[in-house]
Amino acid sequence: MSLPEPRGRVALCGFPLDAVTRAETVDRAMALAEGGRGGVLMTVNLDILRQMTRDTELARFARDADCCVADGMPLVWAARLRGRPLPERVCGSDLVWDLPAAAADRGVPMLLLGGNPGIAARAAAILRDRHPDLTVASHCPPFGFEDDPAAYERIRDALRKADPGLVLVALGCPRQERLIARLAPEFPRVCWLGCGYAFSFVAGEQARAPRIWQRLGLEWLHRLASEPGRLWRRYLVHDIPFALRLFADALRQRLKHGAAA
Repeated sequence: MSLPEPRGRVALCGFPLDAVTRAETVDRAMALAEGGRGGVLMTVNLDILRQMTRDTELARFARDADCCVADGMPLVWAARLRGRPLPERVCGSDLVWDLPAAAADRGVPMLLLGGNPGIAARAAAILRDRHPDLTVASHCPPFGFEDDPAAYERIRDALRKADPGLVLVALGCPRQERLIARLAPEFPRVCWLGCGYAFSFVAGEQARAPRIWQRLGLEWLHRLASEPGRLWRRYLVHDIPFALRLFADALRQRLKHGAAA
């Protein structure tokens, strides 16, 4: 299967995002997984983009990825303000449903890696019920696995046993990106995707915002109301000021290139 060609890339804060639809992203992942060429897909929301501007390791990971998509309406709005609109938001919490469906149709085995204890296994069982042809395994590393060589070896064992073409890693940013960067060279035929806490949505541990909230770019407000103790600093202290800087930078870039033209 040939790799679908994206229509182009849009730079926000100096980081290129692929101008692809949700369906095109799934096709791209399947091409990487089926062809045995492996690769990395990355969903970038506002907070991840903010971290990319401050974390050189994460920035390098993003620039080396085979495909980076906008997982957040603020990025879609910024691209529009920049004068280089993206076709749509491509959300990891949607891909966690789309990719298993495509993998079942095409016979690509999967591994769900991460999540809260027991959640990956529950999500895998739900996906098997929905897609009887899907081959999916799960593994949840223990807390503090980063500093435990034995825990890392159990992750490798899970990968060797599952022999997946596609691995979804749900550990939050930047832990999932660091794990992918460490494991991808050892398993070069795998297509990797970090998907935050999306297993919790599949397993029913957490509920997503209503569709209208998602379309209006208010999903963050729903999450803040659900987990204020964990998320208030991220959204109110870090992300809202960064969003203002992002929009200002996008407008400057549009005026600069408009004047140059």
